Amino acid sequence: MKKTKDNKKVIYWLLTGCFLIFVMVVVGGITRLTHSGLSISNYKLISGTLPPMNETEWHEAFDLYKQYPEYQKLNNHFTLEDFKDIYFWEWLHRLIGRFIGIVFFIPFLYFLITKQLTRPTIKKSIILLCMGAFQGFLGWYMVKSGLVDNPDVSHYRLAAHLTTAFITFAYTFWVALDLMFPKEKNINKKFRNLIRWGLALLLLQIIYGAFVAGLDAGFIHNHWPLMSEGKFMHQTVYIEQNPLYKNFIEGKSGVQFVHRTLAYFVVLIIFVIWYKSKKLSLTKYQSNGLDGLLVMVGIQFVLGVLTLILGVPVWLGVVHQVGAFILLSFMTFSLHRFSK
Repeated sequence: MKKTKDNKKVIYWLLTGCFLIFVMVVVGGITRLTHSGLSISNYKLISGTLPPMNETEWHEAFDLYKQYPEYQKLNNHFTLEDFKDIYFWEWLHRLIGRFIGIVFFIPFLYFLITKQLTRPTIKKSIILLCMGAFQGFLGWYMVKSGLVDNPDVSHYRLAAHLTTAFITFAYTFWVALDLMFPKEKNINKKFRNLIRWGLALLLLQIIYGAFVAGLDAGFIHNHWPLMSEGKFMHQTVYIEQNPLYKNFIEGKSGVQFVHRTLAYFVVLIIFVIWYKSKKLSLTKYQSNGLDGLLVMVGIQFVLGVLTLILGVPVWLGVVHQVGAFILLSFMTFSLHRFSK
């Protein structure tokens, strides 16, 4: 029996990739919130797959950790058991990354050899493989920034690493949607462009969420709707840095202010998208996607407020990151349903 091109197996492969990227981001969020990301200071692609297997190997890994700033400046009170706790999350994060590489590459070769992919899907799959490889490089590049003097990773590199993961997920999901649904015929270009603006604003908010995580900016000004001392913009937002613009990309107060303020604009533009859609003739999938988008942005807004006022407990910080992932999924799906 002749195999069809871009069949259900290809779709399942892409959706499996989406799920694994989702798991990767969740574990990455736990790794960040538990301050585990610098526990493994070297990178061994093959031999690093297994964790230390005996007491001697654990002591060797711990001795290596002791050579770097995080132990020397922050965690010099750590015992071996403390080290094992943070090692686990970083090891699991890297293990999932390796597994994602295998899940993308080997089935791709199989589908390619058995001629189950159309030419456009082959090109998109190669782009996905390149994005995955780049994501792995950014992870290493991010960790490297925390092994020099400052015992913390660069928030710029963290944002690049996280945002690339979100974009890789969205593109993988988009490629799967291309195979799952027929192209829409009658597209309102102005409305489609409005969704594009919504997506751009959401990605900017995700970047600032990574800035907040990278700078630990969620642990200050734990009030809402106003910042500390009953002010919409706390004075530390505009007096910490010189020049002023650095407050909003490097200052904890400024970065948190931008993130919490952008949230209102994300809610607003999604509400406008949903409201304007009611004047259009929609398919079932278009309507469901936009309804889900509106509900999810409301949930995500509430999660963000709770995460802030409760001082970023690990579980809630992870749930908030999951919310961002689901919100991006609805935005991607909605845009796809209004694209040719």
